[in-house]
Amino acid sequence: MTAQISSRKWTATGTTTSITAVAAAASPGGNPAGAGYGDDVTAEELERRLGAVPAGDATAFHVWAPAAREVEVLAGGRRHPLDRDGGGVHVGKLPISPGADYGYLLDGGEPLPDPCSRWQPEGLRGPSRVLDTACLAIADGPELAPEELVIYELHVGAFTAEGTFDAVIPHLAGLRELGVTAVELMPVATFPGTRGWGYDGVYTWAPHHAYGGPQGLARLVDAAHRAGLAVILDVVYNHIGPGSERIARFGPYFTDRHETFWGAAIDYSQPAVRAWAIGNALLWACDYRIDGLRLDAVHSVFDDSPVHVLRELAERVPALVIAEMGHDDFRPLDEWGHDAMWLDNLHHELHVLMTGERDGYYAAFGSMDGLVRELRRPSPERLVVAAQNHDQIGNRAFGDRLAPEAHRVALAVVLFSLATPLLFMGEEHDEPAPFRFFTDHDDPVIAEATREGRRREFAAFAAFAGEEIPDPQEPATFERSRISHPEPDPFYRELLRLRRELPRELEASADGPVLTLRRGPATLVADLERRTVRLET
Repeated sequence: MTAQISSRKWTATGTTTSITAVAAAASPGGNPAGAGYGDDVTAEELERRLGAVPAGDATAFHVWAPAAREVEVLAGGRRHPLDRDGGGVHVGKLPISPGADYGYLLDGGEPLPDPCSRWQPEGLRGPSRVLDTACLAIADGPELAPEELVIYELHVGAFTAEGTFDAVIPHLAGLRELGVTAVELMPVATFPGTRGWGYDGVYTWAPHHAYGGPQGLARLVDAAHRAGLAVILDVVYNHIGPGSERIARFGPYFTDRHETFWGAAIDYSQPAVRAWAIGNALLWACDYRIDGLRLDAVHSVFDDSPVHVLRELAERVPALVIAEMGHDDFRPLDEWGHDAMWLDNLHHELHVLMTGERDGYYAAFGSMDGLVRELRRPSPERLVVAAQNHDQIGNRAFGDRLAPEAHRVALAVVLFSLATPLLFMGEEHDEPAPFRFFTDHDDPVIAEATREGRRREFAAFAAFAGEEIPDPQEPATFERSRISHPEPDPFYRELLRLRRELPRELEASADGPVLTLRRGPATLVADLERRTVRLET
């Protein structure tokens, strides 16, 4: 079953009907049942129709292209016209089978991939491929109480030498034995090139071909569930990466009413754009049986509608919903009904106290009182905290991790706390390899802008004066970020064991630089000045 968090109780994944099956059932004839997308259509109907969905011996196509007079499907060298339905949706049921490559022709133009493509086997610039997700065989996941979550964040490409979904599978049993209960994958949607963090995804419904595509992801989720691990997927609904102009040719996906750090804001006042996002979340939860979604940078998801799109997503999607939000902004929990949220305050307090770094957003942190306050927050199981994560490592100029002695203290405090802990890949053995910012943009203009942006970002920092910032486009920058897999440190294994057994009550106090944490018969004493930690049981 999917994870059960907060007051919401989700339907067992094993009995959830896939979007493919629902959409196929809704399309028995030439056009979808209830065709006529207009004011009376429900959001559920639109979400389940978008894209190419196998229906018996044919495939039902539904694409939102409101400005196009004519839309054709190009497949097997043949052009198949679609009917224009209400609301700018073009529809048709065509004699095209799963596994066929296709593209859309807008008013006779060049072939374009499907904005809701389930499969991009040749990457960003190649055709879409019809995928029958109802054929994906994935076991039921574990049922977890909120306080049982121990999250392990990993980047599929950098986690192993092979860099694939399948290559992750042999390591799952070891993570479960360590005490991890959920694996969180950094974004896997199709992005430019073959290496990148994944937050610049373009075809958000299509698992990246370089990692193993849809079948590879299905095998990983199935193996994780069989190992007793839930799977959380990092998803991005605040922007679309380089290549978004191909999406924009279909319709007004973007708005100039708002701006994001990464580019044009997505226009959630458009019902079809809301369906694009919520339908994507449903695809992961229903068809791939993903147990939870981590929503990236939700402060940049702008929506002035009566019901915020992220509240609607949380109400509709049968999965755990975790938001990434700026510190002390609790709208995800208080207004949008999310189950949990990332909160980096504890990381910042620990980092500043042990490193003395106070540049940028660290300036507001670094007191023992602040550290104790973070450890005493109410409803701690709804706060995801970390000693390190992909942002706090990778957004540093050289992607350097905490020094081993400092990391040992920080991770011990995180694991002993009552908040939901997140370990970033390699922390269990104090991984020495950095995690750097890396990209593989095939557009030379975007590639150079990325390099220059990275240089400008750190030019004002005295610590990096005269230093050559690693080139994100260089393959070596990515290769340097791959981790090793020695045995976990027994200290962390013991902390995770105690976490399962100790009472859910925490006493936190500070005496100078010494932090003392007590849970039942166990005491953790951390000296943040000397960078030492001891566990007393």
